[in-house]
Amino acid sequence: MLQERIEQDLKSALLSRDAAKVSVLRSLKSAITYAEVARGVKGSDGLNDPEVIDVLAKESKKRQESATLFMKGGASDRAAKELEERAIIDQYLPAALTKEEIGELVNKAIQTLGEVTPQNMGQIIGYVKQAAKGAADGSIVAEVVKERLKR
Repeated sequence: MLQERIEQDLKSALLSRDAAKVSVLRSLKSAITYAEVARGVKGSDGLNDPEVIDVLAKESKKRQESATLFMKGGASDRAAKELEERAIIDQYLPAALTKEEIGELVNKAIQTLGEVTPQNMGQIIGYVKQAAKGAADGSIVAEVVKERLKR
């Protein structure tokens, strides 16, 4: 289970006095706990792996957005720190699908749900993201679906 792996890595980081990794892993644990409380599953079985992956993907995206803003503001040292944190988080995420693999999933979604129209675009994106199990970047999925819409 992904949460257990994060917990074990946190213990290892504490023992090796890796302050940067400890900080990131603690923030991940906090984000997971917050998501459990928000969904009302704290204290029971907690979140399953796909739900944890969603939380981790959001945290990774936050780090990337912060780094981009820091770079625009001229704070390259703070941007580098955000990117280091993102690299740690990304170790727990599944390998990202390529644009071609996402295109194949979009084709399957279109076969299942019908033709791409502006009205069902959200359904197709949702189908692809669910089928990808957290391995597809939502912006790339939307881009591929919009390309299919233009055809």
